[in-house]
Amino acid sequence: MSKFKLYAKSILFPVILGGIVGLIISGSMDYKTLEKPFLSPPSIVFPIAWTILYVLMGVSYGLLKDQNLIDKSINKIYISQLVVNLLWPIVFFVFNLRLLAFAIIVLLAILVGIMIYKFYSKNKIAGLLQIPYLLWTLFATYLNFGIYLLNK
Repeated sequence: MSKFKLYAKSILFPVILGGIVGLIISGSMDYKTLEKPFLSPPSIVFPIAWTILYVLMGVSYGLLKDQNLIDKSINKIYISQLVVNLLWPIVFFVFNLRLLAFAIIVLLAILVGIMIYKFYSKNKIAGLLQIPYLLWTLFATYLNFGIYLLNK
């Protein structure tokens, strides 16, 4: 497989899944009507940030795949964090279960931390490219908890 196809597949996988979840939650988005904590960005920031993070996720995975560094452990953490990532907005927006969503996003932050460690141990760049993902997830954790507290 050419490098272009390898990276295209690696990048498109999380981007397309994120887009599908975006479509699923689009009718349930109540962010604009919620009381939000200090530092809450405008709603337009979220799809842009998540698209960038999904692209970085795909690039990191592509780097590992290109160098034949993917193993069961890497696949398990990558898929696990992606499933949890895609579950969070459904729980938060569709089901409005903000406290459960908070628990899910805390789990996501832990999984992303583990993923960074595993990626970094195989390829430093692949691991470092995931630091923005962890930082954004931690910020989203703060927003989730603040929204839960302000809107109970």
